[in-house]
Amino acid sequence: MTIQQYLTKINTLYITGNAREHSYRGDLQNLIMAILPDVLVTNEPARVDCGAPDYVLTRKEVPIGYIEAKDIGVDLKDKKLKEQFDRYKSGLTNLIFTDYLDFHFYKDGEFITKIAIASLKFPSFGGVPAGRGGSIFFNTKTTRPIYKKTTYLF
Repeated sequence: MTIQQYLTKINTLYITGNAREHSYRGDLQNLIMAILPDVLVTNEPARVDCGAPDYVLTRKEVPIGYIEAKDIGVDLKDKKLKEQFDRYKSGLTNLIFTDYLDFHFYKDGEFITKIAIASLKFPSFGGVPAGRGGSIFFNTKTTRPIYKKTTYLF
């Protein structure tokens, strides 16, 4: 699966207005496994000491990273997420927070980088429910593929 195929799939779900955070999980799992073929991505893995991240990434049965996903468009810097994110940053060595479009990478609790592979565009007319009604657009300003950034983390 390419990033463009991934974005097409999640946009198809997003524009219905019915999809939520869990709706996109299989697509993200497939994208990561396509980009990192030697890594197994498990959705809804067993709990760990600091909580229950949405994904664990393993190589040869050894956990090498975790992902916590929020719904598309959720502000990953929202103060409502701080307690959970701080707990995960302190308990997990390789961690990604994502809203399926923006990816924030942490190593040993420290922010490393972020990549936006797409953005939301909303129509200019009214009547759009909060957080719904827009479309996902590929971020043409992303000059480096996501896998270039993740290889040193995983």
